Amino acid sequence: MKFFVRFLLGCFFVCLFASWGFYAHYRVNRLAIFTLPKAMSGFYQANIKYLTEHAISADRRRYVDSAEIPRHFFDADRYGKNPFHTVPQKWTDAVLKYTADTLHKYGTLPWTIQYNYYQLVDAFKNHDTSAIRHYSAYLGHYVADACVPLHTTQNHDGQLTHQDGVHALWESRLPEQFGNTYNYYAGKARYIENPLWQAFILCRGSFKSADSVLRLQRQLDKTFPADKKYETILRGKRKIKDYSAAYCRAYHTLLKGMVERRLRVAVLNTGSYWYSAWVDAGQPSLNKLIDTIPDLAEQQKTAHEAALYKMGKIVPLPNFGVVNKPLLPLPLSSRTAKPAP
Repeated sequence: MKFFVRFLLGCFFVCLFASWGFYAHYRVNRLAIFTLPKAMSGFYQANIKYLTEHAISADRRRYVDSAEIPRHFFDADRYGKNPFHTVPQKWTDAVLKYTADTLHKYGTLPWTIQYNYYQLVDAFKNHDTSAIRHYSAYLGHYVADACVPLHTTQNHDGQLTHQDGVHALWESRLPEQFGNTYNYYAGKARYIENPLWQAFILCRGSFKSADSVLRLQRQLDKTFPADKKYETILRGKRKIKDYSAAYCRAYHTLLKGMVERRLRVAVLNTGSYWYSAWVDAGQPSLNKLIDTIPDLAEQQKTAHEAALYKMGKIVPLPNFGVVNKPLLPLPLSSRTAKPAP
C-alpha cells in the first residue's frame, strides 16, 4: 500500500515538473555531441544512440524514486525578490541558511548539475565507458532542465494564476510543433571555469524569462477565440484534447523565438559541461574506450548530421519521441456515406 501511494505521488509530481518534453531532451543531448572537439567526438558519436535514448532516463526515474523529483527544478522566487543574490551557491552554506529540507522542497537543480558534473569527471579519470555514458546522459538532462523558465518558479504550471497546462504547452507542445524549423547551431563547446556558478547562471537566465512565459499566455487568452483554443489530436495512437495548432502558433509568435533560444543555450551548455569534465579529468584518450565501433553506414549518417548541425539543421528522429498531431479530416466520401444498416 505504501509503495502504491508513493507511486501515485511520483506520477503526480512527474506531471507537475515534467521537463522540456522527451522530444526536446532527445534533441539537446544528440546535438550537443556535435559541439565537441575532435578528441571527444569519436567516442560520443559512437555512443550517439545511447545518449539520445537515455536523455530522458532522469525523467523516467522520477516514476519510481521520489528523491529524484527535486533534482529537476529550482523555485527561485521562494527566496525573495533577488534570489540569485540571496541563496548561497555552496551547498553547505545554503543548508546552514535554509535547512536541507527547505532546499529539497523547493528544488536542488543547480547542485544536481554540480554533483553529476563531478561524477562525470571521475568517470573520465577511471576510464569507465559505462559511467561516462550514464553521467553524460543525466548531466545533459539536468542542464537542459535549467534552461526551462518554468523550472525556476513556484508557479511551475501556471496553477497560481489559473493557467494550468502552460508548462507542457511551452516546453513540450511548442518544440514538438515547431522544433523542426529551428536553427540549433550554437557553436563549439567551451570550457566552464566554475560548474556550480554556471548552473546558477543558467537558472537565472531561465528565471528572467518565466514571467514572460506566463504573461504572454494571459495576453493571448484575452484575444484568442475560446472555442478555438483546444482540439482533439493524436498522440501516438491515442486521441487526446490539447492546445490547437492555431493556438500554439499564436503563442509561439508572441514568444518571439524564446523556445528556440533556450534550446540553443541547452545544446551549447550540455556540450560545454561534457567538454569541461573531460578537461578537468586530464583529457584522457577516449577512442580506446569505445566498446562498439559503428559500421560505415552509421558513421556516414552521423557525419551527415554533424554537417547539418553546422548549418543549423537537423534530421528526423523517427525512433524517438511521440509528437502530437492534429486529426486529419475525414475524406468527403466518408462524410457523405450513409451509415450501415
